[in-house]
Amino acid sequence: MSKRLPPLNALRVFDSAARHLSFTKAAEELFVTQAAVSHQIKTLEEFLGLKLFRRRNRSLLLTEEGQSYYLDIKEIFSSINEATRKLLARSAKGALTVSLSPSFAIQWLVPRLSGFNQAYPGIDVRIQAVDREEDKLADDVDVAIFYGRGNWTGLRTDRLYAEYLIPVCAPSLLTGEKPLKTPSDLIYHTLLHDTSRRDWQAYVRQLEIQKPD
Repeated sequence: MSKRLPPLNALRVFDSAARHLSFTKAAEELFVTQAAVSHQIKTLEEFLGLKLFRRRNRSLLLTEEGQSYYLDIKEIFSSINEATRKLLARSAKGALTVSLSPSFAIQWLVPRLSGFNQAYPGIDVRIQAVDREEDKLADDVDVAIFYGRGNWTGLRTDRLYAEYLIPVCAPSLLTGEKPLKTPSDLIYHTLLHDTSRRDWQAYVRQLEIQKPD
């Protein structure tokens, strides 16, 4: 069942006035007069049948109802702004957003951009360099290049190439009190690795040996 909504312009004015706790600053932000702000707030209060603001000395404060209403309105306007940003990003003509790790972007993609731009001058390539795995699924990304098994939910994936992991060590570790003779000997030594990769975990899991710390 359709219900009557409050005046949308009055809501916009209320959001600004509540955020600044000032009719004057709201007027400056919205490029209207202070009288126009007061009129819109009065219109909204009459529609709702309650007071949204109160004055104490020379300060403007929200009433309890006004504070509760503002918190809800704030979330709504934030959602509208985010939805608009995503729409504009997707509708940008000829834009291609590529997400990948910073190191791969610098070493592989960036050196090839000049040739790509010459071949496809109408496409604006936008690079989104991220380190964390959870950043892969950003809504405004068109294509992503990442290291992993490719079993990410809701995405179509194509394997670019396979990787072979080979452990290396200093020659001195092959002798001594606890020499490295078999993969199981890894548990007695400190393993060096990139914090953003899980290569050692994958290696010991493949060999079914005790997981190192």
